[in-house]
Amino acid sequence: MESYLLDWANLLLRWVHVITAIAWIGSSFYFVFLDSSLTPPEDEGLKKQGVSGELWAVHGGGFYHPVKFAGAPPKLPGNLHWFYWESYSTWLTGFALFTVSYLWSAGTYLIDKSVMAWHPHAAIVVALSFLVVFWLAYDGICRVFGQRKNGDTVVGALVAVLVCIAAYLACHWFAGRAAFLLVGAMMATAMSANVFFWIIPGQRTMVKDMAAGRPVDPIHGKRGKQRSVHNTYFTLPVLFAMLSNHYSFTYSHPQNWLVLIVMMFAGAAIRQFFVLRHGYKLGRNSHPWPYAAAGVVAIIGMLVWLKPAPPANPPVAMNSGAASVDSAGTAATIGYKEIQPVLEQRCYMCHGAAVQMKNVRLDSPQALSSHAQAVYQQVVVSKIMPMNNSTNITDAERDTVKRWFEAGAKVE
Repeated sequence: MESYLLDWANLLLRWVHVITAIAWIGSSFYFVFLDSSLTPPEDEGLKKQGVSGELWAVHGGGFYHPVKFAGAPPKLPGNLHWFYWESYSTWLTGFALFTVSYLWSAGTYLIDKSVMAWHPHAAIVVALSFLVVFWLAYDGICRVFGQRKNGDTVVGALVAVLVCIAAYLACHWFAGRAAFLLVGAMMATAMSANVFFWIIPGQRTMVKDMAAGRPVDPIHGKRGKQRSVHNTYFTLPVLFAMLSNHYSFTYSHPQNWLVLIVMMFAGAAIRQFFVLRHGYKLGRNSHPWPYAAAGVVAIIGMLVWLKPAPPANPPVAMNSGAASVDSAGTAATIGYKEIQPVLEQRCYMCHGAAVQMKNVRLDSPQALSSHAQAVYQQVVVSKIMPMNNSTNITDAERDTVKRWFEAGAKVE
Protein backbone atom coordinates (compact mmCIF):
# COMPACT_ATOMS: atom_id res chain seq x y z
CA MET A 1 0.00 0.00 0.00
CA GLU A 2 2.85 2.42 0.79
CA SER A 3 4.33 1.89 -2.67
CA TYR A 4 0.92 2.49 -4.26
CA LEU A 5 0.38 5.74 -2.33
CA LEU A 6 3.90 6.94 -3.12
CA ASP A 7 3.26 6.31 -6.81
CA TRP A 8 0.10 8.46 -6.62
CA ALA A 9 1.96 11.20 -4.76
CA ASN A 10 4.73 11.05 -7.34
CA LEU A 11 2.26 11.29 -10.23
CA LEU A 12 0.25 14.20 -8.81
CA LEU A 13 3.29 16.19 -7.66
CA ARG A 14 5.01 15.64 -10.99
CA TRP A 15 1.87 16.81 -12.81
CA VAL A 16 1.59 20.03 -10.79
CA HIS A 17 5.36 20.59 -10.93
CA VAL A 18 5.40 20.41 -14.73
CA ILE A 19 2.40 22.75 -15.00
CA THR A 20 3.91 25.40 -12.75
CA ALA A 21 7.33 25.02 -14.38
CA ILE A 22 5.78 25.64 -17.79
CA ALA A 23 4.15 28.82 -16.43
CA TRP A 24 7.41 30.05 -14.87
CA ILE A 25 9.65 29.23 -17.82
CA GLY A 26 7.10 30.61 -20.26
CA SER A 27 6.87 33.97 -18.48
CA SER A 28 10.67 34.11 -18.11
CA PHE A 29 11.23 33.43 -21.81
CA TYR A 30 8.57 35.96 -22.75
CA PHE A 31 10.08 38.80 -20.75
CA VAL A 32 13.59 38.07 -22.07
CA PHE A 33 12.13 38.18 -25.57
CA LEU A 34 10.25 41.37 -24.73
CA ASP A 35 13.32 43.20 -23.42
CA SER A 36 15.32 42.16 -26.49
CA SER A 37 12.57 43.16 -28.93
CA LEU A 38 11.59 46.60 -27.64
CA THR A 39 12.11 49.55 -29.96
CA PRO A 40 12.14 53.29 -29.08
CA PRO A 41 8.59 54.68 -29.08
CA GLU A 42 7.43 56.73 -32.03
CA ASP A 43 4.48 58.41 -30.34
CA GLU A 44 5.42 61.72 -28.71
CA GLY A 45 2.89 61.14 -25.94
CA LEU A 46 4.64 57.91 -24.93
CA LYS A 47 8.00 59.65 -24.96
CA LYS A 48 6.70 62.36 -22.64
CA GLN A 49 5.44 59.71 -20.21
CA GLY A 50 8.95 58.23 -19.97
CA VAL A 51 8.44 55.14 -22.15
CA SER A 52 11.81 53.79 -23.27
CA GLY A 53 10.60 50.92 -25.47
CA GLU A 54 7.51 49.45 -27.09
CA LEU A 55 6.45 46.35 -28.99
CA TRP A 56 3.54 45.72 -31.29
CA ALA A 57 2.39 42.09 -31.46
CA VAL A 58 -0.56 40.11 -32.77
CA HIS A 59 -1.90 36.99 -31.10
CA GLY A 60 -5.22 35.18 -30.87
CA GLY A 61 -6.97 37.57 -33.23
CA GLY A 62 -5.99 40.70 -31.32
CA PHE A 63 -3.22 43.31 -31.25
CA TYR A 64 -1.08 43.94 -28.19
CA HIS A 65 1.05 46.96 -27.38
CA PRO A 66 3.28 46.47 -24.32
CA VAL A 67 5.52 49.37 -23.34
CA LYS A 68 8.40 49.69 -20.88
CA PHE A 69 9.07 52.76 -18.77
CA ALA A 70 12.65 53.86 -18.20
CA GLY A 71 11.77 54.78 -14.63
CA ALA A 72 8.54 55.24 -12.75
CA PRO A 73 5.32 55.68 -14.77
CA PRO A 74 3.52 59.01 -14.34
CA LYS A 75 0.94 57.29 -12.19
CA LEU A 76 1.32 53.97 -10.41
CA PRO A 77 -1.59 51.68 -11.42
CA GLY A 78 -3.84 50.24 -8.75
CA ASN A 79 -3.88 46.78 -10.35
CA LEU A 80 -0.24 45.74 -10.68
CA HIS A 81 0.50 42.13 -11.60
CA TRP A 82 3.43 40.42 -9.88
CA PHE A 83 5.26 37.40 -11.31
CA TYR A 84 6.41 35.26 -8.42
CA TRP A 85 3.96 32.47 -7.61
CA GLU A 86 5.01 30.65 -10.77
CA SER A 87 8.51 30.44 -9.29
CA TYR A 88 7.50 29.59 -5.73
CA SER A 89 4.99 26.93 -6.81
CA THR A 90 7.56 25.30 -9.08
CA TRP A 91 10.13 25.07 -6.28
CA LEU A 92 7.66 23.87 -3.65
CA THR A 93 6.25 21.10 -5.85
CA GLY A 94 9.73 20.20 -7.07
CA PHE A 95 11.11 19.87 -3.55
CA ALA A 96 8.08 17.81 -2.51
CA LEU A 97 8.61 15.55 -5.51
CA PHE A 98 12.32 15.19 -4.69
CA THR A 99 11.38 14.26 -1.13
CA VAL A 100 8.86 11.62 -2.21
CA SER A 101 10.97 10.19 -5.02
CA TYR A 102 14.45 10.23 -3.45
CA LEU A 103 14.67 11.34 0.16
CA TRP A 104 11.82 9.10 1.37
CA SER A 105 13.68 6.01 0.17
CA ALA A 106 17.21 7.36 0.26
CA GLY A 107 18.73 3.92 0.79
CA THR A 108 17.30 2.79 -2.55
CA TYR A 109 17.20 5.85 -4.79
CA LEU A 110 19.77 8.30 -3.41
CA ILE A 111 22.58 5.90 -2.51
CA ASP A 112 24.59 3.64 -4.77
CA LYS A 113 26.92 1.63 -2.54
CA SER A 114 29.35 1.10 -5.39
CA VAL A 115 29.76 4.89 -5.53
CA MET A 116 29.53 5.83 -1.83
CA ALA A 117 28.37 3.53 0.93
CA TRP A 118 27.00 5.79 3.64
CA HIS A 119 24.06 5.97 5.99
CA PRO A 120 20.80 7.26 4.44
CA HIS A 121 20.55 10.07 7.01
CA ALA A 122 24.02 11.32 6.09
CA ALA A 123 23.19 11.13 2.39
CA ILE A 124 20.01 13.16 2.93
CA VAL A 125 21.86 15.86 4.88
CA VAL A 126 24.58 16.16 2.24
CA ALA A 127 22.00 16.22 -0.58
CA LEU A 128 20.09 19.06 1.07
CA SER A 129 23.34 20.90 1.72
CA PHE A 130 23.91 21.04 -2.05
CA LEU A 131 20.85 23.27 -2.35
CA VAL A 132 21.97 25.60 0.45
CA VAL A 133 25.72 25.74 -0.23
CA PHE A 134 25.31 26.34 -3.95
CA TRP A 135 22.92 29.23 -3.33
CA LEU A 136 25.23 30.83 -0.76
CA ALA A 137 28.29 30.47 -3.02
CA TYR A 138 26.45 31.71 -6.11
CA ASP A 139 24.90 34.63 -4.23
CA GLY A 140 28.30 35.53 -2.79
CA ILE A 141 29.85 35.59 -6.26
CA CYS A 142 27.09 37.90 -7.51
CA ARG A 143 27.44 40.22 -4.52
CA VAL A 144 31.22 40.51 -4.81
CA PHE A 145 31.70 40.65 -8.58
CA GLY A 146 28.26 41.47 -10.01
CA GLN A 147 28.56 45.29 -9.97
CA ARG A 148 32.19 45.52 -11.09
CA LYS A 149 33.45 46.34 -14.54
CA ASN A 150 33.10 43.22 -16.73
CA GLY A 151 31.30 41.76 -13.75
CA ASP A 152 28.88 39.69 -15.84
CA THR A 153 31.76 37.87 -17.52
CA VAL A 154 33.51 37.16 -14.22
CA VAL A 155 30.28 36.02 -12.56
CA GLY A 156 29.48 33.75 -15.50
CA ALA A 157 32.91 32.12 -15.42
CA LEU A 158 32.91 31.59 -11.64
CA VAL A 159 29.37 30.20 -11.61
CA ALA A 160 30.29 27.80 -14.43
CA VAL A 161 33.24 26.55 -12.37
CA LEU A 162 30.98 26.22 -9.33
CA VAL A 163 28.46 24.14 -11.29
CA CYS A 164 31.24 21.89 -12.62
CA ILE A 165 32.55 21.25 -9.10
CA ALA A 166 29.06 20.48 -7.83
CA ALA A 167 28.40 18.11 -10.75
CA TYR A 168 31.67 16.25 -10.14
CA LEU A 169 31.02 15.85 -6.41
CA ALA A 170 27.38 14.82 -6.84
CA CYS A 171 28.27 12.13 -9.37
CA HIS A 172 31.01 10.77 -7.08
CA TRP A 173 28.83 10.75 -3.96
CA PHE A 174 25.34 9.74 -5.10
CA ALA A 175 23.65 7.34 -7.48
CA GLY A 176 23.90 8.65 -11.04
CA ARG A 177 20.20 9.36 -11.50
CA ALA A 178 19.97 11.12 -8.14
CA ALA A 179 23.17 13.09 -8.84
CA PHE A 180 21.83 14.54 -12.08
CA LEU A 181 18.53 15.45 -10.46
CA LEU A 182 20.30 16.96 -7.46
CA VAL A 183 22.42 19.27 -9.62
CA GLY A 184 19.27 20.38 -11.43
CA ALA A 185 17.47 20.93 -8.13
CA MET A 186 20.39 22.93 -6.78
CA MET A 187 20.35 25.29 -9.76
CA ALA A 188 16.55 25.53 -9.69
CA THR A 189 16.75 26.45 -6.00
CA ALA A 190 19.11 29.30 -6.86
CA MET A 191 16.67 30.45 -9.56
CA SER A 192 13.75 30.56 -7.14
CA ALA A 193 15.92 32.14 -4.43
CA ASN A 194 16.83 34.89 -6.90
CA VAL A 195 13.14 35.67 -7.21
CA PHE A 196 12.48 35.43 -3.47
CA PHE A 197 15.52 37.30 -2.11
CA TRP A 198 16.35 39.78 -4.86
CA ILE A 199 13.90 40.29 -7.71
CA ILE A 200 10.64 40.62 -5.77
CA PRO A 201 12.08 42.55 -2.76
CA GLY A 202 13.76 44.99 -5.16
CA GLN A 203 10.53 45.50 -7.03
CA ARG A 204 8.59 46.04 -3.80
CA THR A 205 11.10 48.69 -2.73
CA MET A 206 10.73 50.44 -6.08
CA VAL A 207 6.92 50.42 -5.84
CA LYS A 208 7.01 51.78 -2.29
CA ASP A 209 9.34 54.59 -3.33
CA MET A 210 7.10 55.44 -6.28
CA ALA A 211 3.98 55.46 -4.12
CA ALA A 212 5.70 57.72 -1.57
CA GLY A 213 7.02 60.08 -4.23
CA ARG A 214 10.65 59.28 -3.40
CA PRO A 215 13.37 58.94 -6.05
CA VAL A 216 13.76 55.34 -7.20
CA ASP A 217 17.25 53.88 -6.73
CA PRO A 218 18.13 52.22 -10.09
CA ILE A 219 20.29 49.62 -8.32
CA HIS A 220 17.19 47.55 -7.54
CA GLY A 221 16.27 47.30 -11.19
CA LYS A 222 19.84 46.47 -12.20
CA ARG A 223 20.16 43.69 -9.63
CA GLY A 224 16.76 42.27 -10.47
CA LYS A 225 17.59 42.29 -14.18
CA GLN A 226 20.94 40.59 -13.54
CA ARG A 227 19.40 37.77 -11.52
CA SER A 228 16.58 37.38 -14.05
CA VAL A 229 19.12 36.96 -16.85
CA HIS A 230 20.98 34.36 -14.79
CA ASN A 231 17.71 32.46 -14.38
CA THR A 232 17.11 32.30 -18.11
CA TYR A 233 20.58 30.79 -18.69
CA PHE A 234 20.00 28.22 -15.94
CA THR A 235 16.72 27.08 -17.51
CA LEU A 236 17.86 24.67 -20.24
CA PRO A 237 20.61 23.05 -18.12
CA VAL A 238 18.07 22.50 -15.33
CA LEU A 239 15.55 20.98 -17.74
CA PHE A 240 18.16 18.55 -19.06
CA ALA A 241 19.14 17.49 -15.55
CA MET A 242 15.47 16.90 -14.68
CA LEU A 243 14.62 14.96 -17.84
CA SER A 244 17.80 12.87 -17.94
CA ASN A 245 16.57 10.52 -15.21
CA HIS A 246 14.47 8.84 -17.90
CA TYR A 247 17.55 8.07 -20.02
CA SER A 248 20.00 5.84 -18.25
CA PHE A 249 22.69 6.04 -20.95
CA THR A 250 23.50 9.52 -19.59
CA TYR A 251 23.70 9.07 -15.83
CA SER A 252 24.97 5.46 -15.86
CA HIS A 253 28.08 6.30 -17.88
CA PRO A 254 31.40 5.92 -15.98
CA GLN A 255 32.12 9.62 -16.63
CA ASN A 256 28.56 10.74 -15.98
CA TRP A 257 29.74 13.97 -14.37
CA LEU A 258 31.36 15.00 -17.66
CA VAL A 259 28.23 14.06 -19.60
CA LEU A 260 26.18 16.30 -17.30
CA ILE A 261 28.60 19.23 -17.61
CA VAL A 262 28.78 19.06 -21.41
CA MET A 263 25.01 18.78 -21.83
CA MET A 264 24.39 21.70 -19.47
CA PHE A 265 26.93 23.74 -21.43
CA ALA A 266 25.08 22.86 -24.63
CA GLY A 267 21.81 24.03 -23.10
CA ALA A 268 23.28 27.33 -21.91
CA ALA A 269 24.89 27.98 -25.31
CA ILE A 270 21.65 27.32 -27.17
CA ARG A 271 19.76 29.57 -24.77
CA GLN A 272 22.32 32.33 -25.42
CA PHE A 273 21.61 31.98 -29.14
CA PHE A 274 17.90 32.60 -28.63
CA VAL A 275 18.51 35.51 -26.26
CA LEU A 276 20.79 37.30 -28.73
CA ARG A 277 18.74 36.37 -31.78
CA HIS A 278 16.00 38.84 -30.89
CA GLY A 279 18.50 41.69 -30.78
CA TYR A 280 20.09 40.57 -34.07
CA LYS A 281 16.75 40.84 -35.85
CA LEU A 282 16.66 44.51 -34.81
CA GLY A 283 20.25 45.10 -35.95
CA ARG A 284 21.69 45.41 -32.41
CA ASN A 285 24.34 42.70 -32.67
CA SER A 286 25.91 40.20 -35.06
CA HIS A 287 24.23 36.89 -35.78
CA PRO A 288 24.64 34.63 -32.72
CA TRP A 289 24.86 31.40 -34.72
CA PRO A 290 28.23 30.38 -33.14
CA TYR A 291 26.45 29.81 -29.81
CA ALA A 292 23.88 27.51 -31.40
CA ALA A 293 26.64 25.75 -33.32
CA ALA A 294 28.65 25.19 -30.13
CA GLY A 295 25.61 23.70 -28.41
CA VAL A 296 24.79 21.41 -31.33
CA VAL A 297 28.40 20.27 -31.68
CA ALA A 298 28.50 19.43 -27.96
CA ILE A 299 25.31 17.36 -28.27
CA ILE A 300 26.60 15.53 -31.36
CA GLY A 301 29.85 14.85 -29.53
CA MET A 302 27.89 13.28 -26.68
CA LEU A 303 25.83 11.22 -29.14
CA VAL A 304 29.00 9.76 -30.66
CA TRP A 305 30.81 9.30 -27.33
CA LEU A 306 27.91 7.53 -25.58
CA LYS A 307 27.18 5.20 -28.48
CA PRO A 308 26.99 1.66 -27.06
CA ALA A 309 29.35 -0.98 -28.35
CA PRO A 310 27.67 -3.64 -30.52
CA PRO A 311 26.96 -6.90 -28.66
CA ALA A 312 29.37 -9.74 -29.22
CA ASN A 313 26.44 -12.10 -29.84
CA PRO A 314 23.40 -10.29 -31.27
CA PRO A 315 20.15 -11.42 -29.56
CA VAL A 316 18.01 -13.85 -31.50
CA ALA A 317 14.23 -13.99 -31.62
CA MET A 318 12.75 -14.79 -28.21
CA ASN A 319 11.55 -18.35 -27.58
CA SER A 320 12.95 -19.48 -30.93
CA GLY A 321 14.79 -22.32 -29.29
CA ALA A 322 18.11 -21.09 -30.66
CA ALA A 323 21.18 -20.91 -28.47
CA SER A 324 24.00 -18.42 -28.25
CA VAL A 325 27.57 -19.44 -28.89
CA ASP A 326 30.31 -18.77 -26.36
CA SER A 327 33.88 -17.69 -27.08
CA ALA A 328 34.99 -21.29 -27.44
CA GLY A 329 32.43 -21.88 -30.18
CA THR A 330 30.23 -24.25 -28.15
CA ALA A 331 26.52 -23.85 -27.66
CA ALA A 332 25.56 -22.18 -24.39
CA THR A 333 22.32 -23.56 -22.97
CA ILE A 334 20.67 -20.97 -20.72
CA GLY A 335 17.06 -21.48 -19.80
CA TYR A 336 14.58 -20.63 -17.07
CA LYS A 337 16.23 -23.08 -14.65
CA GLU A 338 19.47 -21.10 -14.80
CA ILE A 339 17.99 -17.59 -14.60
CA GLN A 340 15.28 -18.22 -11.99
CA PRO A 341 17.68 -18.34 -8.98
CA VAL A 342 19.16 -15.00 -10.02
CA LEU A 343 15.72 -13.39 -10.26
CA GLU A 344 14.61 -14.93 -6.98
CA GLN A 345 17.60 -13.54 -5.09
CA ARG A 346 17.89 -10.15 -6.80
CA CYS A 347 14.47 -9.21 -8.20
CA TYR A 348 11.54 -10.90 -6.46
CA MET A 349 11.63 -8.59 -3.45
CA CYS A 350 10.43 -5.73 -5.66
CA HIS A 351 8.81 -7.67 -8.50
CA GLY A 352 7.24 -10.66 -6.78
CA ALA A 353 4.04 -11.67 -5.03
CA ALA A 354 4.41 -9.25 -2.12
CA VAL A 355 5.45 -6.13 -4.08
CA GLN A 356 5.01 -5.29 -7.76
CA MET A 357 6.97 -2.11 -8.39
CA LYS A 358 5.63 -0.38 -11.52
CA ASN A 359 3.13 -3.28 -11.79
CA VAL A 360 5.90 -5.64 -12.93
CA ARG A 361 6.09 -9.24 -11.69
CA LEU A 362 8.90 -11.63 -12.60
CA ASP A 363 8.13 -14.58 -10.32
CA SER A 364 6.56 -16.87 -12.92
CA PRO A 365 7.63 -18.06 -16.39
CA GLN A 366 4.67 -16.32 -18.02
CA ALA A 367 5.33 -12.99 -16.27
CA LEU A 368 9.04 -13.15 -17.08
CA SER A 369 8.32 -13.89 -20.73
CA SER A 370 6.15 -10.78 -21.09
CA HIS A 371 8.92 -8.60 -19.64
CA ALA A 372 11.95 -10.34 -21.16
CA GLN A 373 13.00 -7.41 -23.35
CA ALA A 374 12.66 -4.95 -20.46
CA VAL A 375 14.65 -7.24 -18.14
CA TYR A 376 17.46 -7.45 -20.67
CA GLN A 377 17.46 -3.69 -21.25
CA GLN A 378 17.36 -2.76 -17.55
CA VAL A 379 19.66 -5.43 -16.13
CA VAL A 380 22.20 -5.94 -18.92
CA VAL A 381 22.28 -2.94 -21.26
CA SER A 382 21.68 0.04 -18.96
CA LYS A 383 22.42 -1.79 -15.67
CA ILE A 384 19.99 0.43 -13.78
CA MET A 385 18.23 -2.53 -12.21
CA PRO A 386 18.27 -3.52 -9.45
CA MET A 387 17.94 0.16 -8.53
CA ASN A 388 21.44 1.39 -7.61
CA ASN A 389 22.30 -2.30 -7.26
CA SER A 390 20.54 -2.42 -3.89
CA THR A 391 20.42 -6.23 -4.02
CA ASN A 392 24.11 -6.57 -4.95
CA ILE A 393 23.69 -8.40 -8.24
CA THR A 394 27.06 -9.54 -9.58
CA ASP A 395 28.54 -9.11 -13.04
CA ALA A 396 28.38 -12.88 -13.47
CA GLU A 397 24.65 -12.83 -12.74
CA ARG A 398 24.11 -10.02 -15.21
CA ASP A 399 25.98 -12.13 -17.75
CA THR A 400 23.61 -15.02 -17.00
CA VAL A 401 20.65 -12.77 -17.84
CA LYS A 402 22.46 -11.61 -20.98
CA ARG A 403 23.12 -15.14 -22.21
CA TRP A 404 19.56 -16.22 -21.36
CA PHE A 405 18.08 -13.42 -23.46
CA GLU A 406 20.49 -13.89 -26.35
CA ALA A 407 19.71 -17.61 -26.35
CA GLY A 408 16.07 -16.84 -27.04
CA ALA A 409 14.71 -15.94 -23.55
CA LYS A 410 13.29 -19.43 -23.04
CA VAL A 411 10.91 -19.91 -20.10
CA GLU A 412 9.76 -23.48 -20.67
